Amino acid sequence: MDSQQPNKDSHKPSSGSFPANIIDKLKANLVFRSKWAELNGAMGDLGTFIPIVLALTLANDLNLGTALIFTGIYNILTGAIYGVPMPVQPMKAIAAAAISGSSEFGVPEIMAAGILTGGILFLLGVTGLMQVVYKIIPLSVVRGVQLAQGLSFALTAVKYVRKVQDFSKSKAGKNRPWIGLDGLVLAIVCACFIVIVNGAGQEKEEDDDEREIGGVLGDEEVERQGRRRRRRIRKVIFSLPSAFMVFLLGVVFAFIRPRVVGDIKFGPSSIEVVKISKHAWKEGFIKGTIPQLPLSILNSVIAVCKLSSDLFPGRDFSATSLSVTVGLMNVVGCWFGAMPSCHGAGGLAGQYKFGGRSGGTTRN
Repeated sequence: MDSQQPNKDSHKPSSGSFPANIIDKLKANLVFRSKWAELNGAMGDLGTFIPIVLALTLANDLNLGTALIFTGIYNILTGAIYGVPMPVQPMKAIAAAAISGSSEFGVPEIMAAGILTGGILFLLGVTGLMQVVYKIIPLSVVRGVQLAQGLSFALTAVKYVRKVQDFSKSKAGKNRPWIGLDGLVLAIVCACFIVIVNGAGQEKEEDDDEREIGGVLGDEEVERQGRRRRRRIRKVIFSLPSAFMVFLLGVVFAFIRPRVVGDIKFGPSSIEVVKISKHAWKEGFIKGTIPQLPLSILNSVIAVCKLSSDLFPGRDFSATSLSVTVGLMNVVGCWFGAMPSCHGAGGLAGQYKFGGRSGGTTRN
């Protein structure tokens, strides 16, 4: 009879249920859907990240080690929270102001601009005003921002390929030579390789599989084996981590040069609190925060929310949450010399295109 009595405590949550749920959620958000695809997806936004970080390091003496450490922490945390490849990218308007006026817009001004921008975004998030902005701005405006940013990135990529770049001055130099480690031939080959591997897309492969399944029963055995063989070849080609392979090739070519290896200093980076004067706060707000704020609101929060609902149905993120995370990243990190950072619709689209599907992509 006792075995049939309902347990009075059966509906009471156990003391360990709350942390256990959090741990399970973190595991689910950071799990790799496909190891090579996720690794490849992690390369999706390096095309904008690396040039800007290098430019700030060379022109403004930004501490590269500190910037990379905090960016890594941001990526791990956002990947664990959201469970999708939520990119962490430099704040481009602040970076442009710093690079163009490096003598008058140094590290204190950069950090002041990042802290002020992050503080405003944090306030917009916790007060619920960002959610109001999200509902007011029409989808057509967001799509226009995405289109403009995509065209800008495409034109910048063509410029990087055609011209030798001086990142310390953010200027293009002479025409790039055809042959060599920095030659046009190598750049074109790498670009074609990425387009061939990723250009067809997952949809085409699935359509091919459906057509093959529909015609298997009526085909001869030899033809059926041929189709299976072609299918295996396509599967191998489409599964190649093309972006990671090109990135790895670039790292190898960079280390081949003796002058590059000689300039590298290994060891932990010293992290110090940045001293910001009243003048730096003023310059940072006028030249950095004011032009950066509209871009962060539209591209880092609103556009990311819209795009995430398209790419990951059922995993919509609130504008409030994204605004708060961007705000906290900068309000905390910029005091220690971290690069002002935000999310970005372009980075999310790039990581998704190259195979990123989970938060494990960003922790790479």
